[in-house]
Amino acid sequence: MADNDTTPSIRRPPTSQRALAAGAISGIAVDFMFFPLDTVKTRIQSSAGFWQSGGFKGVYRGVGSVGMGSAPGAAAFFVTYEALKVKLPQIQFFKENPAFNHMAAASGAEYVSCLIRVPTEVVKSRTQTGAYGQGKSSIHSAISTMKFEGIRGFYRGFGITIARELPFTSIQFPLYESMKSLLSKHYLEGRRPNSYEAALCGSIAGGFAAAVTTPLDVVKTRVMLEARTSSSPYLATTGIPAPNQPSPSILSFPPRLLGILRNEGPSALFKGWQPRCFAISLGGAVFLGIYDLASSIVIGDEEKDNKLS
Repeated sequence: MADNDTTPSIRRPPTSQRALAAGAISGIAVDFMFFPLDTVKTRIQSSAGFWQSGGFKGVYRGVGSVGMGSAPGAAAFFVTYEALKVKLPQIQFFKENPAFNHMAAASGAEYVSCLIRVPTEVVKSRTQTGAYGQGKSSIHSAISTMKFEGIRGFYRGFGITIARELPFTSIQFPLYESMKSLLSKHYLEGRRPNSYEAALCGSIAGGFAAAVTTPLDVVKTRVMLEARTSSSPYLATTGIPAPNQPSPSILSFPPRLLGILRNEGPSALFKGWQPRCFAISLGGAVFLGIYDLASSIVIGDEEKDNKLS
């Protein structure tokens, strides 16, 4: 029996309803706990400068907008992720390559999640940096975005956000799943990692992925802080003319990154890496730990029900 100890580490995925609920809970917990660190990171990355963008004042400014997107965004992510993890192995390539299965499932889930999260990210970033006036609320930023840019303004930087999120997710989740598998096989005698152990794996995977993708995050932040009209309060706040053009596509990412590198130097591409890595490392522990705990509780209940029946 000991030779088959690796089998308990494989469990049935949570139902869509459970993934929805567990994802929503974990998303809200992470966003509200680590919002101040995200504010500091966003202000550091702003081209206007940290102190010009608000410094350490009002670090929870914009939390209302992210609160509206955290639960549905995280829920959509995990529902899609769990579904794709099951469906993709029907293709032989993904069945034989679990890492690519997790990578593809996480990337598809991230795309769906971004459709919900990007509008709240735009409002959040502009509120955090006072792009429409220091001390203004999320509602004011949302109204101003609609006034100056219309609906498309809420999806400013969508392509570049995808350019950041897909590499991040493609690193984080295969690493997370691989670490859990190795932990189970070599240290837990085949037992599936508990929620605390899963949280540790999530912390390491998140921190590493955050460090590697910080340059992508800097470009994404800069794009989201732009406005389409030169009469925008953003111009008065930063002194930088806003581009009178539609939201940039993913194709504009390389020249933007090279532009920052050329004009501000390599260090500019890693602005805010400390709070970003710290927040995402801790956030990965909370996000994946809470999700694992919530989904495990129900899976345990379902297994008990199945045994009784």
